Amino acid sequence: MDLDVKVVPRSAASAVAGSMADGTLKVKVAAAPEKGKANAELCAVLARHFQVPLSAVTVIAGATSTRKRVRIQGV
Repeated sequence: MDLDVKVVPRSAASAVAGSMADGTLKVKVAAAPEKGKANAELCAVLARHFQVPLSAVTVIAGATSTRKRVRIQGV
């Protein structure tokens, strides 16, 4: 399954915050967007949310953007 995701870095807590009007999933992460920390935390949040292993979640597009395309295998 591929998802469009809007990431909000440096939030108070890391969690899925719902979806936007266009169907994009909004995810808040506590990590700062430096050296891949926010992407790693995004993958961890989505793995917990969809109850899949961390290795099943991959950022496939938008690694340096707040808008990303994420692939989740096994869902």
